[in-house]
Amino acid sequence: MIVDLPDTSTDRINKKLVGLRDEGGAITLARVLTLVIAPDTEAVLEESIEAANAASREHPCRIIVVIPGERLASEARLDAQIRVGGDAGAGEVVVLRLSGPLANHASSVVLPFLLPDTPVVAWWPDIAPPVPAQDPLGKLAIRRITDATNGMDPLQSIKSRAHGYTPGDTDLAWSRITYWRALLTSTLDQAPHAPITSAVVSGLESEPALDILAGWLAGRIDGPVRRAVGELKVELIRPTDTITLSRPQEGRTATLSRTGRPDALLPLARRETSQCLAEDLRRLDSDEIYFEALQGIDKVQYT
Repeated sequence: MIVDLPDTSTDRINKKLVGLRDEGGAITLARVLTLVIAPDTEAVLEESIEAANAASREHPCRIIVVIPGERLASEARLDAQIRVGGDAGAGEVVVLRLSGPLANHASSVVLPFLLPDTPVVAWWPDIAPPVPAQDPLGKLAIRRITDATNGMDPLQSIKSRAHGYTPGDTDLAWSRITYWRALLTSTLDQAPHAPITSAVVSGLESEPALDILAGWLAGRIDGPVRRAVGELKVELIRPTDTITLSRPQEGRTATLSRTGRPDALLPLARRETSQCLAEDLRRLDSDEIYFEALQGIDKVQYT
């Protein structure tokens, strides 16, 4: 069910939420957090809500979407939409469109809808503030999620995360490479245990997940790490052998190659946004390894 509330107020929205809960009786009250989504444009709105709905089935939450409406309007206006039932995952979705002067006061509008005694997570699915923790919405949250993939300049976006980092920050580009990191780490558990002397990370120029993957490697090996544009692969080079993990750009199966050993095929599809978001909602503490990977990007050689 989708209910539109044009030119409304926070009080009327809250009363409608209570009324829908009383009428339906199916909206769960066992919500574990409030997820605030702050898209900069309509382009990623529905995709973000869909991803949050899917993640809410693992982490029941109230989803609040706050998006600018007519920024140049002379009068402040609040338009709202409430989604419940099949349109809202395991909770409810409140979409708030802020027009005029109200567009600069998103945190004040969001505040009445935060669930009491539950943590708040803020997610910017496209354009993020330079320092998320200092943003008015970020100050409400204990966990702040960005996505450099949808930034104006993906490489610059992911590099800038280190300068504005505060414990509790993360980026979906980091969770997109969770399985890549796990597979690469597992290969090093097998003999021979020679140190890695250099590495190559290759793929699309516009994929910041590869930049942070290269930064992660640069912070952990005593040797150069090169970031190249080309086929999607990671090479770990040792005096005794070379380990290569590769996958077609749009493929779902990766090939793990090692010198002197037969190739192995492994499932390694690109992770959906909902999967990455659900992973980040599992942990609400700081991620020091993510920060170290961000710092490692400055050591990467770009070719």
